[in-house]
Amino acid sequence: MKAIIPIAFFAMLLWAGCESPATSQAAATENKETMDPSYNPEAKLQELGITLPEVGAPVANYVNTVRVGNLVYTSGKGPNTPDGGYITGKVGADLTQEQGYDAARLAAIQLIAALKAEVGDLKKIKRIVKVLGMVNCTPDFGNQPEVVNGCSDLLVQVFGDHGRHARSAVGMGSLPRNIAIEIELIAEVYP
Repeated sequence: MKAIIPIAFFAMLLWAGCESPATSQAAATENKETMDPSYNPEAKLQELGITLPEVGAPVANYVNTVRVGNLVYTSGKGPNTPDGGYITGKVGADLTQEQGYDAARLAAIQLIAALKAEVGDLKKIKRIVKVLGMVNCTPDFGNQPEVVNGCSDLLVQVFGDHGRHARSAVGMGSLPRNIAIEIELIAEVYP
């Protein structure tokens, strides 16, 4: 009698861990239904004339992205120029608000490149969840949101409604190597 109870308990555990074919098929159908067939971020990038750069190696002891479950966290990215340099200087002194906006757009391109390197196909990005934009600016400059819009606007252009996100835009007294802006994001990916 004692042997029957452990065998029955073990059989219950095995049964509970198995998905029936119907359950598995329902999950696959549900996932397909959530993916809009017209959703194609990479086609949007082509339409905008944007070629994603290779993701550079980190300059210190960190990685470009970390994946935790269905979330991808990026490290902060700066405004890399096509020639390999950066846009530097303080918005409100060395750069205008419009130049800061352009710098934020360049940082967004770096972020999208990091996401692509992590997930392979940008269609796997379910949603941009959160953006943190840090603007290198003078103490009296107060239009950080308008500067960080350079990133947000591009994310929405590329990902559509999947690119609408929560956001913080803050001013900084300085940033590494005097870059004009540094931005990081969190993205949710399809399972």
